[in-house]
Amino acid sequence: MNATVEQNLAAIRARIASAENEAGRATGSVQLIAVSKTFPAADMLPALAGGQRLFGENRVQEAEGKWPPLVAETLDIELHLIGPLQSNKAREAVALFDVIHTVDREKIAAALAAEMMRQGRAPRLFVQVNTGLEPQKAGIPPREAVAFVKRCRSEHGLAVAGLMCIPPADEAPGPHFALLAKLAREAGVDGLSMGMSGDFETAIAFGATHVRVGSAIFGGRS
Repeated sequence: MNATVEQNLAAIRARIASAENEAGRATGSVQLIAVSKTFPAADMLPALAGGQRLFGENRVQEAEGKWPPLVAETLDIELHLIGPLQSNKAREAVALFDVIHTVDREKIAAALAAEMMRQGRAPRLFVQVNTGLEPQKAGIPPREAVAFVKRCRSEHGLAVAGLMCIPPADEAPGPHFALLAKLAREAGVDGLSMGMSGDFETAIAFGATHVRVGSAIFGGRS
């Protein structure tokens, strides 16, 4: 198990470096988030041994039960919330996560702003955009994204680091990544959280700064 995770990590890093090179981008310009949702803390140990420090979780409660002991032992771990956030979990999210990728409505922006002020902690924030306008998915509609980023800044005092998307599973991801990059330029943000196990190389070609890879590192989920 340990060797497999470390080997998988090495293979993904090599593919990221190759995709950076093909896109004419600097080596190391893309950050790898190892998506650890549903995997137990024990499965994180080989990834940590392999030098991985950025990890993505979908649920605040699961992360609370898994990460505090690991973070206490390995101080440079960076935790990313990549799943939907409910406003009643804003306090826990601000306390635990270093980056939150799923800011997608006014209520969440307001709750995060209040908690960040209360706790004196400022996780980096990404606005999630529902590029495919899928009703079952979280995310702000593309036509509202730039204005929402502006409101996050002006009304809530939030510094937005970038945009995030999850393209529809049955569509080519490239147009969605291109749309997200266009919206990021219009909004004046640099971060692009896009690309998963099956399409991260395409995402890198369109300018991804963060790719979220889980099953290609840890294996399939039950």
